[in-house]
Order: sequence, then structure tokens, then C-alpha cells
Amino acid sequence: MTTAYHHGSLAVQERLGVQRAAAHIAPSVNPGIRPVAAAFLELQPMLVLGAAAPDGRVWASLLTGEPGFARATGPHTVSIAGGLAPHDPLAEALTGETPVGTIALDPRTRRRMRLNGTARPGARGLLIEAGQVFANCPKYLQKRELYGSGPAGSGTPSEVRRGTALTGPQLAAVRAADTFFVATTGPDGADASHRGGNPGFVRAEGPRGLLWRDYPGNAMFLTLGNLEADGRAGLLFLDWETGTTLQLSGRAKTVYHLEERYVRFRVDSVVETQAASPLRWSAPEYSPANPTTP
Repeated sequence: MTTAYHHGSLAVQERLGVQRAAAHIAPSVNPGIRPVAAAFLELQPMLVLGAAAPDGRVWASLLTGEPGFARATGPHTVSIAGGLAPHDPLAEALTGETPVGTIALDPRTRRRMRLNGTARPGARGLLIEAGQVFANCPKYLQKRELYGSGPAGSGTPSEVRRGTALTGPQLAAVRAADTFFVATTGPDGADASHRGGNPGFVRAEGPRGLLWRDYPGNAMFLTLGNLEADGRAGLLFLDWETGTTLQLSGRAKTVYHLEERYVRFRVDSVVETQAASPLRWSAPEYSPANPTTP
């Protein structure tokens, strides 16, 4: 991770004619954790982590804790207390050294920070060596207040539902979502990012097919760049009121149509965990940047 972009991102930037904008923002990608980034991270009660499992499937998973559970312990290291529940699809991957992408998103302030690097077991639970650290703009982030916690701890195995396609209630949850997280992998490692919009911005094309428009962003195209090089992807949908998580793993492809672009995702595996997160959030105040959904 010595440069901001690999060949996949560069190819997308060239296709869309945004090389100059991407080059302008590239210096904001830091190899280390600056004090402002460390301070932001230590205030967060949740962190989304993306990686490839030992079987090759890519997943996005949720980590939660009291503020300070994730904190910088040096200019290049982050220590995370605890870890993933044993039934999480990435639990086995994190028992060794593995490339990871993380995103800390604060709905209260519409701020987010991404940190990509390599994870391994640590004294508190998990240790991440940072390779890329950068902030993103507040576009498409819904504002929410944190008003309480549910039962402590993650869901138990009896509360986990697995499948290879989305059920009716799961499809309804996806269609109602205003936010999800996407994990991808590429030549430089793993990445975790955020997608947001008004409810309905994710379309269900059946129990194994999803489609969403890729809204204009910062011209970096890290997610689409990874998909250009490696079509594996993992999605995480969070029920902000109940803490239920819906994790999907499959393959994604970018579709270019006139002046717009879309991502088509094929579901291969589904993990739904009831009350996986103890955090309880308010109803959203939608981002003024959200395009109107059809």
C-alpha cells in the first residue's frame, strides 16, 4: 500500500475522465494515523471490518464496544478490544494475519474514516497495522443519534440464520435500507466503504440479485477499482433500531449506462444475526445530498 491507487482504480478513473481530481485527492491518503484520526477513532462505538474468509468469500462485519474499544496505540497501529463472535463468517480469518479494510462511521456527526491494513490477534483482541488512512466527505450519510443499548454482547448461534438467497423479510429489509457497507479486495489488500441514499436506493432483482446506482463521490473509486480487479464483495446491512445485521457475500460488477453507473451484486451466501449489535440508534435525518429514488 505505497500508493493511493492500483491499476483497477486507475482504469475506472481514466474511463470516467477524473484522473486530475483523483490525483488531487491522493495526498490525503496517509500511511499512518494522525492525531485527529486517532481522536476520532477513540470516540466511536462501532467499526465495520471487511476481509476475505479462508474459503475466499469476502464479508463485511460489525465490531462494537464502549468508546475507546478501538484506539490507536501508535502512528501505525490500532488495537481493538474483543473481536468478532465465533459464528461471524470472518471470525476464522482473524485468528491469523489477514488484509483488512475498516471504516469508522459516526452517524451523529456525519463523519467517517477509513483505515486499511493488516490484522492479527493482539493483546486486547485484535491489532491492525495501518497502511492507508483517510477521511471521506459526509455525502449520503444519514444523521442518527445514539440513544441506548440493547442486551450486552453479540447474538448467539441460535439467533443466526444462514442461507444462499434472501428471504422475503430480508428482501424487505434491503429495500427499506438507507445505508449499507461494502467490503472488497484488490491487489493492495482489502477495503471497507459506505453506501447511502433514500430508502429504495438498493433495488432487489430477486432473492439473489441486488442493484444500486453508484452516486458521484470523491473520484478515488477504490471500491469500483477493486471490483475491476476482483469481483468478490461483501455487504453489511444494519437494522439501526434492533441491532440485527444482514451480511451478504457474493460477486459484484459495475455496469456503465450513459452518464450513470450501477453495481449489480449476486448473492452467494447470507448470514442474518438477530441483535448482533447492542447499539440502538434513532430514526434517520436523511442526507440532503441523497438523490431522489424512483
